[in-house]
Amino acid sequence: MAEHRPSARAAIALVTDDFEELPCAIREYAPDGPLGWHGYDASRARAAERTGEAESVVCGTAEVEGTRAVLIAFEFGFLGGSLGERTGDRLEAAYTYAREHRLPVVPLIATGGSRMQEGMRALTQLQRVARQSVLTREAGLPQIAVLRDPTTGGGWATLGAGADVVLALPGAQVGFAGSRVRPADADPAAYTAQAQVTAGAADAVVPPGELRATLGRWLRLLSAPATEPAPPPLPLGETDLPASGWEAVLRARAASRPRAERYLDAYFTERVAIGGDRCGGTDDGMLCGFGAHEGRTVAYAAQTGTATRPAGFRTATRLIRFADRLGIPVLTLVDTPGAANDAEAERQGAGAAIAELFGAVAGARTPLTTLVIGEGGSGGALALAAPGNTWATPDSYFSVIAPELAAAILKRPATQVAATADQLLIRPQDLERLGVARVRTGEQSLPGTGDRRSGGRG
Repeated sequence: MAEHRPSARAAIALVTDDFEELPCAIREYAPDGPLGWHGYDASRARAAERTGEAESVVCGTAEVEGTRAVLIAFEFGFLGGSLGERTGDRLEAAYTYAREHRLPVVPLIATGGSRMQEGMRALTQLQRVARQSVLTREAGLPQIAVLRDPTTGGGWATLGAGADVVLALPGAQVGFAGSRVRPADADPAAYTAQAQVTAGAADAVVPPGELRATLGRWLRLLSAPATEPAPPPLPLGETDLPASGWEAVLRARAASRPRAERYLDAYFTERVAIGGDRCGGTDDGMLCGFGAHEGRTVAYAAQTGTATRPAGFRTATRLIRFADRLGIPVLTLVDTPGAANDAEAERQGAGAAIAELFGAVAGARTPLTTLVIGEGGSGGALALAAPGNTWATPDSYFSVIAPELAAAILKRPATQVAATADQLLIRPQDLERLGVARVRTGEQSLPGTGDRRSGGRG
């Protein structure tokens, strides 16, 4: 029942002790609303008396762990947190205020959807909300949604799923279909916060006791844009260069070689992760998020050494476009034998996913920096590489194709794989001579900023 769910004010108290409600003009309704729905005025009056709220959302500003934001908290006790025309008025006013004052927006959602007693006039509020969200995104302001119980219907499909970052409370019911309108045989487990994280539609489930700190970290990191390229991390493995192409391959494939997690831990003092491609998929082989490096925010997309799946490419695309809107520099770590090439990857649109990532990198206005830390396998690796600002560690290689596959295509025996590796010129020092990448050592000085996208290297 609604009365057992935390109120809007209780949700606000989870994330801040400092809240100032925004004023909002009250729309005048005809008796019983735009449809003349018998008893609607009485229902609203009872809801107001029960909750102490005049509408189904409470909007205001607050500091969350030191970062000011606009909060939009739904009151589920007010007609199921449903969206009506007055709700739309408040949401539009809140988003407008956020843009005028350059503040991020944090919807704390608990809603059953659009208000039936206002019919299509209520449903069209979703278009209104979507417009406000788009304008706010175009203004370069982040939107971080927190999914409470329940988050269903149009509220999920606009304020929730349409946010840049989606956090959810444990046990929250999340889905487009509410519990009373689903097929009788529907699996209830599919309509949960954890199911949405697994499907790539939400980023994380956060316990209530951790929500304030987690939200504060997100807001702090996303509110600190920078203009300088991110410096490539220092190499954590071998420091001498490989003598041959095949030695470069063996080093890159060594189980003891440092992987992305070690690089990220060494580079960032704190970081937060996004998860999922928003198309139903996730890939543990692609780590994406934002972190603090030397006092400024850097976004990251890092391959972990496995074949990258379509969902991984799409998640990286999502990350780069998000960082680009906010003006946050991006660091990518390349480490993959290549794109996944099994039948399921093809069914999931591998080619289109790689094309989208190439496009996101090519079109980014924010500076990108790449460090190849292991295997650089063909287009699946190149899609994540910054043109003109790619670096390589001494225990990495970058190749148009794996040496074994090159030998097979050329109909060479297995004994010729090592020689083929040499011919491909895939060592870090070869890449530097070819003008493809620079060798990253611990001593060298880094290039100046120059062109924002190239990091100063042509």
